[in-house]
Parts: sequence; structure tokens; C-alpha cells
Amino acid sequence: MLKIGDITFPSSTLLAPLAGISDLPFRMINRANGCGFAFTEMISANALVYHSRKTDVMLTTAPGDRPLGVQLLGNDPETIKRALGIIEKFHFDIIDFNAACPVKKVTRKGEGASLLREPKKVRDLLKVIVDAAPVPVTIKIRCGWNALTVNAVDVARHAQDAGISALFIHGRSSVQGYKGKVDYGIIGKVKAALDIPVVGSGDVLSPQPAKRMLDETGCDGVVFARGALGNPWIFSETAEYLRSGTIPPRPDLATLVETMIAHLNMCCELYGERGGAVSFRKFFSWYTRGLPAIRPLRDRAFRAGSGKEVVDIIRELKSVGDGRSALRGGYGLAEG
Repeated sequence: MLKIGDITFPSSTLLAPLAGISDLPFRMINRANGCGFAFTEMISANALVYHSRKTDVMLTTAPGDRPLGVQLLGNDPETIKRALGIIEKFHFDIIDFNAACPVKKVTRKGEGASLLREPKKVRDLLKVIVDAAPVPVTIKIRCGWNALTVNAVDVARHAQDAGISALFIHGRSSVQGYKGKVDYGIIGKVKAALDIPVVGSGDVLSPQPAKRMLDETGCDGVVFARGALGNPWIFSETAEYLRSGTIPPRPDLATLVETMIAHLNMCCELYGERGGAVSFRKFFSWYTRGLPAIRPLRDRAFRAGSGKEVVDIIRELKSVGDGRSALRGGYGLAEG
């Protein structure tokens, strides 16, 4: 059983903080299908300090959205301190520090994965957070900056010295982004080097690679990212696979339609009728990936101006396919 600080998790699978995706509706639809722990979207410490309205929405939570972690992005100790003071009122269960984001607009500011080039700075920033935070602190890292600087073990040891409670590691370098193979070997080396829980991520798109990650690296848990896009059932399916070695049948169209409408309705509650419809567009694509002759309905969903219109389009999905497996292509999703 995965335990971070004084928090015991119901399973060894967690939902990642996905930028522009991990809002309250996304988290809740995954929780309804077996997700026991989730993160908010990655939150910029600077945006918090400067009271970004968008950031306020990103921090929205609700009863049932627990346990919940927040992931902070930053590189300035004073700004991070101020940001911690602001989020204290939300009573998050874990505070995670991002030293893994490979996006150029983040790394060129000296944030995210660019910090992997400065292990001692990572340690010093984490000390600031650990000293100020009333809850367990974790960090997300990558294997290194590039193939020539695979220094995850060194960074991880500095992070542990700062007093963190667990470490998350994506098995690629920053330069790789989300391309190329995940390095299970370096994840295993990090696990062997630390005395705290280590959680692996990267290409965990189905129950089988989740089990492989656990078996081959010895890590204490795995994170679902892109594997959960349009596929909240990945949590319950993985739990069953880890328990019995079998994977339940894929959802039928009726289940798919019911899940999509529930997700859309939550989007409309949070963002309004039009805002909810717009927010749900990307999810419509992910939920319907692999369905035959889906493009006309998808095009209409992307033009819809209200949640009610999108609901009517979703209901038309019942005429698509043969009514059996809604996800015919298995787990043919992007890397995660």
C-alpha cells in the first residue's frame, strides 16, 4: 500500500497534474471510476502571487475531491513562500514541486525541468517548501536534462536531504519531452537510492505497462497521465489487473455516453453553458477516439455553443458502431 507522509492511498495508481486538463470535472469523473488520488493542474507560484483569475479557477475543488494534491511551479524562494501562504486556505493534502515540465516557455524561465541542471538549488527550494508547508511535500523530476546529463539519482538524493516525503519521476529526459523510450533502469536506480516512496510515470497507457513499471523498477506507485484522457476506466481496470491478472471488458456505448454527459454537465456547472461546451471539446475527441465514422459528430460538437447542444450530439453516439466495446482500438492513446 502506497503511503506518503501520514496519507495512506487506496491504491498504487494516481492521476497526474495535466496542464490545461486536470480541472475539477476531469478529476471527479476519474474519481467516480476508481481514481483514489489526484492533483490539480500545475500552478505557477508567480500567478498565485499576482492573483491570476485563471489560477483561482484551477484551484477550485469540491466535497469528494479528496485526497488532493497541488503542484507548484517556480524558482524563486520568496515567491514560493508567498504562494504557499495563499494556497494554505485550500487545505491540500500534498504539495508537489515541479522540476519536470519540459515545455520551453517554462524551462527558459529557469523553472520546471531546467532545475535538473542545479541539484543543490532544487534542494534549497525544497527546504523552503518543507519548512513552510503543513502537509507532506513531494517533487516531480525527470531522468535528467538530456542524454549526457542523466543525473536523476543525484537530484533525488538532494531532494530527499531537503526532507521531502516522496518523489515522482518521469522516465525521460527534458530534451526528449514525450518522445522516445521510457528508461525503466533509471527509475529503478532512483528507487534503490532513496528511503522514501518513489512513484514512476511515462507511457503508462494501460494496465499492462502499469504492472510492468511496478515490477521492473520496484517503485511504489504509478501515475496515469495521457492514459486517462477519455479513459477514466483505466483506474478500475488496472486495479483488477493487478489483483487478478485479468482486464475487464471495455465500456459499451451506453456507458460511454453516460460518462461523457456526466463529465460535460460538470464542465457546464463550473464554466457555464458555453464555457463548458468549449472546455469539453478536447474531451469529446478523446472519449470518441477509435469509433467508426465519428468525424461528422465530432465536427458538430466542436461548433456547438452550449452544453445542451453537445448533450444531444453525445446521445447520437448510440447509433455509432455495434453497441459493444466503445473503445475498439484498445488503449491507442498518446504517450503519457
